[in-house]
Amino acid sequence: METLTGTARRARFRTVAFGLAVLGPALVLSACSPDEEPEAVSTPSSVVLQPGRPGEEAETIAPEDYEGAPAQAPFSKADAEFLSDMIQHHGQATEMAGLVPERGASDQVKTFAARIDVVQDSEIDLMSGWLEENEYPVPMTAEGADGSGPRAPEHEHDADMPGMLTDAEMAELEGASGAEFDRLFLEGMIKHHEGALTMCEEVAGSGSEERVIELANNIAADQMAEIDRMADMLADL
Repeated sequence: METLTGTARRARFRTVAFGLAVLGPALVLSACSPDEEPEAVSTPSSVVLQPGRPGEEAETIAPEDYEGAPAQAPFSKADAEFLSDMIQHHGQATEMAGLVPERGASDQVKTFAARIDVVQDSEIDLMSGWLEENEYPVPMTAEGADGSGPRAPEHEHDADMPGMLTDAEMAELEGASGAEFDRLFLEGMIKHHEGALTMCEEVAGSGSEERVIELANNIAADQMAEIDRMADMLADL
């Protein structure tokens, strides 16, 4: 099996994400038979105003209610598994970030960790909401969920998810302090982020729900930028 370096994996994901952006509109037409000529439909991306007949008031129409709008692909098992795994993946990242204020020495690392905590916690809330909306179990790590959906036990394969730190690595991080902690945190978080890129790449090829794939692309773009930033911080330690 081919093993990719972090740099190669990031480069490959950029190619996958670009391909999805170019081919996305064509996916809407995939349900047409080869003999059918697809009808061009211009679908608004935001609420539009439709004029009424003489003497009648105009009305607003949401994109999903626009006549002729393409049907959205259904929420799939692949989408749900990505969200469930990413919730737990993010959960470990926020746990790592939570260690920084008391153990870290670098103000730059502390500011960076605070951003990770805020961003990934908000994404946990978003992803858990989508799972509940579609009646899929939500991992127990999703504390931000509203409690309306079922709760799933922790996955037994947590440690096998790409980039997840092992119990021994987390224990080493928790036992460190000062510059040594900063080094372990940055090295561990780079590994963690590169694992997230693998997960995002996988759902880009197997998922079907537009919001999920868009979120995966956003997570990947954000974490690729953060990997570069962490590499710079490591060099400055």
